[in-house]
Amino acid sequence: MEISAGMVRDLREKTGAGMMDCKKALQDTAGDMDKALDLLRQKGLAKAMKRAGREATEGMVHAYIHGAGRMGVLVEVNCETDFAAKSDDFVEFTKNIAMHIAASSPLGVEREHIPQDVIEREKAICMAQARESGKPENILEKMVEGKMRKFYEEVVLLEQKYVKDPEKTVQDYLNELIAKIGEKIFIRRFTRYQLGGE
Repeated sequence: MEISAGMVRDLREKTGAGMMDCKKALQDTAGDMDKALDLLRQKGLAKAMKRAGREATEGMVHAYIHGAGRMGVLVEVNCETDFAAKSDDFVEFTKNIAMHIAASSPLGVEREHIPQDVIEREKAICMAQARESGKPENILEKMVEGKMRKFYEEVVLLEQKYVKDPEKTVQDYLNELIAKIGEKIFIRRFTRYQLGGE
């Protein structure tokens, strides 16, 4: 199939990838725009994952205030370069994550950030509920594992369904940004304040 300059330009606008990368992706996928888009995202993410060990000390801290000052979020998102930190995509991502945190009340960025006493208390509740079912002991562990997986999906930021697009998780949304920008990017920390809350 003939790959036109217009097709290459359209793909470049959607991905921010280089002209030659866009042309090659279109050639490799016989001009299928969706497949070319996926291919570029995979390559971008693979490149970014290779950089995972690199320093990421640039970025931004964003403050989001909601409900006439009744709730506020501070979030820090890091990347490798000042150039990336100032990009529209990075700034939009950081703002969207702050709004997501306000709406979803996560307890930590990753599982490791959830306090151990909270995890132990939840496991105990899950085990008590599982025992109520009267199922054999070997089934109870699997039931608790399933319940804990659901618990993590509700309280771990990266595992939560992204509020603006519940078809993907926050981790998926982050991966898309990493693939697009081509740098190591991560959500370092956040604090959520609610008037009268703990």
